[in-house]
Amino acid sequence: MINEPVFRKSSYSGVNGDCVEVADPTCGAAVRDSKNPSKGHFPFPADEWSAFLRSAHR
Repeated sequence: MINEPVFRKSSYSGVNGDCVEVADPTCGAAVRDSKNPSKGHFPFPADEWSAFLRSAHR
């Protein structure tokens, strides 16, 4: 059985619901469009997600 990731919206999301949602599966991270969650998500390995977060914090 495959566990589906549990997604959450950013605290920076607007009130109109236009945002990206993120999940923390054991493999790294997954990102999806909150307006179209049924369209799937993009998985990222842990090292790539960490590099993205480091870059975003600059």
